[in-house]
Amino acid sequence: MILEAARLSIANLFAAQTRSVFWKVLGLTVLALIGLWLALRSAFMAFVFPWLASFFPAMPDWAGWLGFVFAIMVGIGLALGLALLLSPVTALIAGLFLDDVAEVVEKRDYPDDVPGTAMPLGPAMLSSIKFLGVVVAGNIVALFLLFIPGVNLVAFFMVNGYLLGREFFEFAAMRFRSPAEARLFRQEHAPTVFLAGLVIAAFLAIPIVNLLTPLFAAGMMVHLHKLLSRKQLGVRV
Repeated sequence: MILEAARLSIANLFAAQTRSVFWKVLGLTVLALIGLWLALRSAFMAFVFPWLASFFPAMPDWAGWLGFVFAIMVGIGLALGLALLLSPVTALIAGLFLDDVAEVVEKRDYPDDVPGTAMPLGPAMLSSIKFLGVVVAGNIVALFLLFIPGVNLVAFFMVNGYLLGREFFEFAAMRFRSPAEARLFRQEHAPTVFLAGLVIAAFLAIPIVNLLTPLFAAGMMVHLHKLLSRKQLGVRV
């Protein structure tokens, strides 16, 4: 069921109906990441670099190569920080465009079903902002675990698998259910939703391709919710 939902979602990524949503999500994601990179770099140069420079007021000429090595390390550190923020950024943007993706999936693959109802803009924004805070907190925990050998990759997949699976599935479910009913339905199928979240986390771990995470995750969870709902009703899937 999970693999079928993932397969259908990948097919949706290349569907003609998805292209307009694709370019909007991809463009906003890239712009957000560029903005975050500039903000991280500016914050480092404004606050961290002067503090570090105060420890080395007059470095000898022969130590110039240390500055070069340090600059490389800073670049790597900022890149890692941006990578940890990729999950919250994609989740926040997906919250704004999930209904567009869901409508395409429902019309294309489930034309005979009753269409879902989009969340009002206000609740959708509040839900996205709330989830952004949850994901940031989870990834801060994962960041500390990165320093523990053998735990870092597990922490990344466990944290993002749970959080992304939970939020994207509830977004898809709330097109057909109240928030309380969507939460209860997710809890009833928690192992399946978590495993689907791990697939999304694996997709998120692929460089460049992970910019498509919002589209992939939204489509996958729409399919998964449809499949689980039909199974619950005894409809053959």
